[in-house]
Amino acid sequence: MSLLFIFDMDDVLYDYDWSARMAGMTRMTGLSLEQLRERWWTPEGEIAAEAGGFASGAHYLEALEAALGTPVDETEWVRVRGEAMTPRPGCLTAVRRAAELGVVTLLTNNGVLAAEHLPTLAPELVDIFGHHLYTTSHYGARKPDPLVFERVLAAYGVPAHDAFFADDMPENVAGAESVGITAHLYSSPDELLEAIEGFAAGR
Repeated sequence: MSLLFIFDMDDVLYDYDWSARMAGMTRMTGLSLEQLRERWWTPEGEIAAEAGGFASGAHYLEALEAALGTPVDETEWVRVRGEAMTPRPGCLTAVRRAAELGVVTLLTNNGVLAAEHLPTLAPELVDIFGHHLYTTSHYGARKPDPLVFERVLAAYGVPAHDAFFADDMPENVAGAESVGITAHLYSSPDELLEAIEGFAAGR
């Protein structure tokens, strides 16, 4: 038996300050929050990116620049994204325990540019997850679409009843549960660890 533990990143393993990221994007581009929302945080922009709509980070950046109407420096984009993230030590401890009990993998709603820079954005995860650092763009679907969970299970060759998923969004938890995955709605590091231990003990 091989257990699979799937974890969201933002607001589970890291505090994620979206407002700080948008402030950084405003400084970088000269566009207001309203303009950023209107031009990129749309079904055709960031949401499409999270579902695998762009083949590479370069394609993502090209589309982003076209939508915003201004050049975007990749290094600065990464810096702004990373500065909006603060690791949660208690959650990382819980994931280390999960890694002792099975395979751990990341599943975060992000595009391919973020995927290419995950070791820089989330360096604390590298030693825990190894090469299992994935965004939803890797699977061509985004949470809460059940398809993304089905593709994760297929990629790892694990049946749903041997998979555990943790996320802070109820709709994402429901998406995982709809395909038979045991899902935990994140509320605290202690409860996350308890849920991991309980899942493993039940298997």
